[in-house]
Amino acid sequence: AQGAVPYRDVFDMNVPGVYLLHLGVITLFGEGDRAWRLFDLGWLLLTAAALWGFARRMGDEWSGLGAGLLFILYHLSGGAWRAGQRDFLLTLFLVLAAWGAARAWESGGARAPLLWGGLAAGAGVMVKPQAALFWIACAGVVALGAVGSGAMRALAHWCAAGLAVPVLVMGWLAWHGGAGPFVSIVTGYVLPLYSRVGRVSVWEGLRWHVYGWQIWSCLIALGLLGFARRPSPAYGIRRRLALLGAVYGFVHVAAQGKGWEYHSYPFAVFVCALASVPLAARATRALSSHSTSALILSRALACVLLVIAVAFLGAKGVDAADAPWIADKARRVSALARDLEPLAGAGPVQVMDVSEGGVHALQRLHLRQPTRFLYDFHFFHDEADARIQALRAEFARDLERGRPTAVVVFRDTWRRPGYERLDGFPAVAELLERDYTLAVEGDGYRIYAKRARS
Repeated sequence: AQGAVPYRDVFDMNVPGVYLLHLGVITLFGEGDRAWRLFDLGWLLLTAAALWGFARRMGDEWSGLGAGLLFILYHLSGGAWRAGQRDFLLTLFLVLAAWGAARAWESGGARAPLLWGGLAAGAGVMVKPQAALFWIACAGVVALGAVGSGAMRALAHWCAAGLAVPVLVMGWLAWHGGAGPFVSIVTGYVLPLYSRVGRVSVWEGLRWHVYGWQIWSCLIALGLLGFARRPSPAYGIRRRLALLGAVYGFVHVAAQGKGWEYHSYPFAVFVCALASVPLAARATRALSSHSTSALILSRALACVLLVIAVAFLGAKGVDAADAPWIADKARRVSALARDLEPLAGAGPVQVMDVSEGGVHALQRLHLRQPTRFLYDFHFFHDEADARIQALRAEFARDLERGRPTAVVVFRDTWRRPGYERLDGFPAVAELLERDYTLAVEGDGYRIYAKRARS
């Protein structure tokens, strides 16, 4: 919003669509927590509505509504830190893509769903590039669905629509001069280095969070129970697409390998769709038996699993709402802004952290940084690698040239907490020792103020 170009002026791993979404939020709603929460809840309602539209044909209107409500509960149970996460934003595009592919199959390759479904799938790639896997998988579905009525034509429409948003977004980035730096970051850092940092197994990523294994067990069991019900032949493709989406969601978690809870969103949204099937109110035949007793037992079990899942989601929501880090971070940001304002002047000011509130404080004070580095964890892994050494050299050089009035170092940061991490970064440690003085020892942060020249 102040004229900086992504990747050229900001070193970041996000793909360009994320910048445009955030710029849209700031432009339409303004800055601050209230604007972000408004956007988050609006996006949640849109996603739930799309999920209802996709899932209702797998059961009925009530089960479709159940899918949307389950996903709403899942999202809200995560608390403040999951608001507006990229993987959450991606779910809307994934559901629309699955819905478009389903409508194309059901209509024998009609053009309209191919276009809006492909458009959504391509837009998702600009939020998280892993979504390209689901786009390709859905392309296979629409081609198979149009066999006999123009499979190649259907595939061409799907692919052309899917490429529209990436082409426009990358064109916008190239026009502003950020395409080259973006490619450099992806090929020189993200793929060879960042992709390997902090990896955990996919099972840890899905279960270690608060009430994780209990919630997933109930939702997956509900999804499996739905296979005891025969879908309408006209809409059977939707359950296959939901299953395909759940498989993609699992791969989505595994491919990133960081174990962060919000990476599970694509898996969760399609599991919610599958879990809604046994909630259908209308009578359906059991595959294993046509007896009424089997149907009653199936419904009773579904109700029990649903109640347990909702109870654990509610408990998780209470736990997340009472998380002490929320108040702690708010106090830290306010304290940092208060301590920094008389020292910084007009800036610039450099912060060294990941998500402890440094950039937030600069935003409040309308201060810029002298370098393109928003966070510092990439300086403290694979230190012997020439690419990390190049990033370190760039940071130290720009810090020296930019002459910030203050440098803020946070104690807690991802991968290498503690102030002593600077001991392994001699160029910055020597600069602080030579030209700066420790002006403030705050709660979890230090402010180094530039010494006046004699």
